[in-house]
Amino acid sequence: MSLIEPIAVIVSVISVWLATRRSLWHYPYAFASVAIYAWIFFRVKLYADVALQGVFAVTLAYGFVQWRRSRDEQGEVLVARTPVVEIAIAVLAAALVSLALGRFMATRTDAALPWLDSALLAASLVGSFWGARRRIEAWWVWIVVDLVYVGVYVYKDLFWTGGLYAAFVVLAFIGLRRWETARTEQQARHAAVPPLNRREWSTEAAT
Repeated sequence: MSLIEPIAVIVSVISVWLATRRSLWHYPYAFASVAIYAWIFFRVKLYADVALQGVFAVTLAYGFVQWRRSRDEQGEVLVARTPVVEIAIAVLAAALVSLALGRFMATRTDAALPWLDSALLAASLVGSFWGARRRIEAWWVWIVVDLVYVGVYVYKDLFWTGGLYAAFVVLAFIGLRRWETARTEQQARHAAVPPLNRREWSTEAAT
């Protein structure tokens, strides 16, 4: 454990850094990070986090396809804002998942922090899905979730991982700023597109 955790930290930081830059190379590192952390969390009985790594693997596969399909002429991945209706649905779904999973973990397993762990899992699902969909708001979700995770991992004596999630908070702010800038630049380019081509460009950006 003393060696594997620092390796997981390095791989994860590289992965998130590449995500802030909208690089498709984010995905190979992210898959490696998911595999390593699934093993680490199993060892410390954070079972909801083990399950979360499996879900991350699925959303990463989905995100890789989405990112590859949603690029402009220069190969830059297009980003978009999350519609209000989608935000409301995500909040409701996360609350239901959190309550259902929290009850299961608290009554059927020896999970260390069943309710908090389940709530963080539900929020992480939203952040992961929105990230795969290239939604700017995903970074706000990760800022909040990662701040709470810092305390969880320090409590579980996973100090390397606690430091990692503190770095994730910083990277999430960087990602938010970069994606906001990218969105502004994309809107400026959209305004310069001839009217007959704008509908096709807009559809691709919002996919």
